[in-house]
Amino acid sequence: MNEQIPAETIRVFIALAPPDDAKEELAQALRSAYDAHPRLRWNRIEDWHITLAFLGELPRSTVALLQPPLAELAAGRRPLRLALRGSGHFDERVLWSGIGGDLEGLQSLAGEVRTLVKDHGVAFVDRPLNPHLTLARARRDDTSGVVRAAAGLSAFTGRTWQAERLHLVGSNYGRGPGPIHYRDIDSWPFCGTG
Repeated sequence: MNEQIPAETIRVFIALAPPDDAKEELAQALRSAYDAHPRLRWNRIEDWHITLAFLGELPRSTVALLQPPLAELAAGRRPLRLALRGSGHFDERVLWSGIGGDLEGLQSLAGEVRTLVKDHGVAFVDRPLNPHLTLARARRDDTSGVVRAAAGLSAFTGRTWQAERLHLVGSNYGRGPGPIHYRDIDSWPFCGTG
């Protein structure tokens, strides 16, 4: 019998996810970069997300306590109109796509999410929000691919879409070697009209 015993803690973040057709539009624009830069560690399209707050390693009981207030927060917020736009890199190591659209609403939502988390006793590193979608990471011995891929994608402008759900996401449930994978712990629709 090879059953996994669940870990007592889980690595958690709160995020938005582009709809599948918006992700596919960006993936089409990346086709030549995939071919030109096979040594980059490309994120799986199903794992693409916009992080609002990275909470780090939390006890499962704490994660459960956050779910009802996050559901309530989402219920009171309207969907955000966003788009994937352009690209860039962090330190020549991380390739990303930028975010356009209702950035003021995105900043406001992130602020509310972070305040809620802190009000529920969860301490985390509260870095300024830099909205982006991580696409790939360079290997230690070759960072040139990230810079070239970012230049090739800089003019990308995706269609506008609505972020309709708030996602509570866990990473690497199995925690073994290999790439990071994400899975929704829960998600809630934005139901507000204001």
